Amino acid sequence: MGTQRPPLLSFIFWYVPSGIVLIIALFGALLIINFLQMASAVVWPFSQQLFRKINRELANQWWSWAELAMTRGRSVNIILTGDTIPVRENAIVMCNHQEMTDIAVLFFLAKQSKRLGDMKWFAKDVIKYVPGVGWGMLFLDCIYVKRDWYSDKNKILATFQKFYEKNIPIWLMIFPEGTRIRPHKLAKANSIAKDKGMDTFKNVLLPRTKGMVASVQGLRQHIQAIYDVTIIYNGPAPSLLQLFMGFTKSVNIHASRIPIESLPQEQEEIANWVINCFRKKDLKMETAIAP
Repeated sequence: MGTQRPPLLSFIFWYVPSGIVLIIALFGALLIINFLQMASAVVWPFSQQLFRKINRELANQWWSWAELAMTRGRSVNIILTGDTIPVRENAIVMCNHQEMTDIAVLFFLAKQSKRLGDMKWFAKDVIKYVPGVGWGMLFLDCIYVKRDWYSDKNKILATFQKFYEKNIPIWLMIFPEGTRIRPHKLAKANSIAKDKGMDTFKNVLLPRTKGMVASVQGLRQHIQAIYDVTIIYNGPAPSLLQLFMGFTKSVNIHASRIPIESLPQEQEEIANWVINCFRKKDLKMETAIAP
């Protein structure tokens, strides 16, 4: 089953009330976690290592609750295919992006590999000014960007250098498409692809390669692999609200592990490799059999 509303009576009398309870419970827990993150700031002047450990455990706890709310609270069956992902390996996770639900699905993969609290996200710069969530992500060494490569480049590379020098465990999460797929965005991306003499896509957007290239080059000494992850829903991807209202019963995660030493060195070659990965994702999604 993919995105499909449950029977009407069950939907009204069970899925909606229980979904609301799950959302309220997760939001309440998030406020508590954010408060504890703010309190952990007193540790920073004395031990940055302890500060990061505290925030890793706090993130691990809340993201674990969110994963449990999905897999047990809503009984979503996540099917893993492809390569076996090692436990506690530093890696870049490169994934297609359809809905915010993708993030909750990725929690499951990270939890299996004991990297849930080590997920690092690229986020819009403005979010860092939002009390609670924004500051909490800052405490987790997430990377805030203005989506202007020339403004972001030095900050991103400095953060990567910090990860290496301080031996910070990471799963760097990247959505190279840069945004969730929508029909008008797909049309625009395909127009750009045609202008460049490239193939067009049906299920993914033409990836923006600069961030991925910089991540590979900047983290080459610190990571062991790239995980090329494709999330496949049977039918339209559900929104977070639809997920918690019980619209989704199963999701497929296909993961390919690529050792970092096997990637090319040159920027253009890495960029072409990323685009080729998305060609393969597009084909997987086009030919996927419902899990």
